[in-house]
Amino acid sequence: MIVTVTLNAALHVAYTTGDASADDVTPISRPGYRAGGRGVTVARVLRAFGHDVLAAGLAGGACGELIIQDLARSGVPTAFTMIRGESRRFFRFADPDNDGPALRFSEPGPYITTEELGRFAGDYRRLLTGAAAVVLCGSLPDGLPADTYGSLVTYAAEAGVPVILDAGGDELKHAVGHGPDLVVAESSAAEAGSGGFGAALIRLGAAAAAVAVGGQVLAVTPDGEWTAGLEATGDEEAGACFPLARGALVAGLVPGQLLGWSWPDRLRHALALAAGGAGSWTTAPDGAEERDRVDLAAYERLLDAVRVDPPA
Repeated sequence: MIVTVTLNAALHVAYTTGDASADDVTPISRPGYRAGGRGVTVARVLRAFGHDVLAAGLAGGACGELIIQDLARSGVPTAFTMIRGESRRFFRFADPDNDGPALRFSEPGPYITTEELGRFAGDYRRLLTGAAAVVLCGSLPDGLPADTYGSLVTYAAEAGVPVILDAGGDELKHAVGHGPDLVVAESSAAEAGSGGFGAALIRLGAAAAAVAVGGQVLAVTPDGEWTAGLEATGDEEAGACFPLARGALVAGLVPGQLLGWSWPDRLRHALALAAGGAGSWTTAPDGAEERDRVDLAAYERLLDAVRVDPPA
């Protein structure tokens, strides 16, 4: 079983809007709800490919209940630790035809108490007993110390469970020294030049790193570096997929990490998903699409378009 952990899960709330009326009141649709957060996306994509997955993390209030219900409709089992605060929401307002720009708003995450963190730590350590791997994803809500991911990496290492860490900023800085098996991160072109950022993650303690830079991914390991990107295919849709969908990219790297695929195969699979093969997970939710479906035709087409350059 693959356990995904989303400590700052979100509820995406989508509305379609009508034309403004004479009294300046704009009609909107009933809301569409969708569970969000990168760990949640990872769980959905892995489940769609038939992997045994469990979504865990923190959730609270009515929004937390809707997050759990939405995942259940997707066939994703959950083991969230419930908190007193309300899980955050993202709002999206768009016209019915999606012709114009959508308006997006976000709430801050809930404050997590020491008692809630302690309960989650106990739940997490129990989940490690049956886990084949753990995927730690995304930002930390208020109240959690910056080294939270570092502690979770250590607990997993003590249980002999490999860890894929998807984080940035202080969360990544504090966790990488605890030895995650794979770090997935983003970087600017300047930082990632010549593998500098990925190589730094290896020196700091990561066993391997996959750094997304725009539409490319640089994989760095102690044995070498690989750069992967999409070749020009003349397909305008492929060009519109960048930047890569981070959650789908992480999900695409998990199977190869567990099964020992070569790095070129891992990168082909992950980029084909992140560039559009994961279908609706690469676009903002609008409540009307077939959300829990991998676009296999797009995936196979993009798989052939991924170019992996071997170590120099």
